[in-house]
Formats: sequence, structure tokens, C-alpha cells
Amino acid sequence: MVGAMISPEYVREMARYNQWQNKQLQAMMSGLNDDVLFQHRGAFFGSIMATANHLLWTDQLWLSRFDVMPAPEDDSAMGAELTSSFSEWEIMRFRTDVATQQWAEKLRAIDLTGELSWFSSVYGQRFCTPKWVCVANMFNHQTHHRGQLHMMLTAIGCESMVTDLFLLPEGA
Repeated sequence: MVGAMISPEYVREMARYNQWQNKQLQAMMSGLNDDVLFQHRGAFFGSIMATANHLLWTDQLWLSRFDVMPAPEDDSAMGAELTSSFSEWEIMRFRTDVATQQWAEKLRAIDLTGELSWFSSVYGQRFCTPKWVCVANMFNHQTHHRGQLHMMLTAIGCESMVTDLFLLPEGA
């Protein structure tokens, strides 16, 4: 493939959507105690908190590959133990979402071209992939794990969040 199949405008919209979705997840999680947040629920990463941590970890990992922020320090269990409390997660989630927004606002079409090369400790190998595919993957990965979080949270009685992209508020 010669050019990027996504645009800087797409990336900006997905960054806004990502932040909006994370704020809704945060609101759903905010009233829950540690016993509920850390209880194993049969999901791939086990608990609500472990899944939220993995999602935060991978966001930070992709942003580090895009030279936006340092790589996350926790490499164990694919980030499932990145934070040990909701309040710590909340702070790191906010900072990561702000970094994502700032990066997206500065992104140019040229930044989505070329290859990105990195070594994955998860897969134990080197990858070289078109940059636009990596960016699209980051947003797709977020949607996947937010879906898992949404399922776990609604299963315990939390009110469902709005997830449709076309309902993204203008000021979000």
C-alpha cells in the first residue's frame, strides 16, 4: 500500500472519541470499591482493573513508539498490574489521554507515512509496519478492550455508557 488509509482528521476524531469513552468508563468505575474492581470476572485479563490497566499500558506503549511519551515501566503481564489503585489509574489515564489529544492535534499527513519498526517483548520479535496501520491498530485495540470493560461493568449493574461514534458530543 502506497499511502495512508487514514488521515490526521481521523486520528483527531478518534483521539476525541477515546477520551470521551475513557471519561465514561472512569465515571462507571468511580463508585466501585477495590474488591469489585479487582475481582476476577473471567475476562482475558481477569478483572476490571487489570483490563483497564492493560488498555492504559498499551496506549502508553503505542504513544512511546510514536515518540510522544516514555514507554510504561511495567512490562509484566502486559500491563495488567500497571497501577495498584483506581485513583492512580485515573491520574495516568488522564495524562495519557491528554498526551494522545496533543499528539493528534499536531499530526500531519506525512507523519502517517513510512514504516514504524520496534521490538515487541510480548511477541518476542521485531516488527516493521506502516505507521498508519499502527495508529489505526491503537484505536481499534482501545475499542476492543473498552468493550470488555463495558461488558464487565454492565454485568455488575453499572448503567451502560453511550458508545456510538456519531453521538460524540461536539465539545468532548
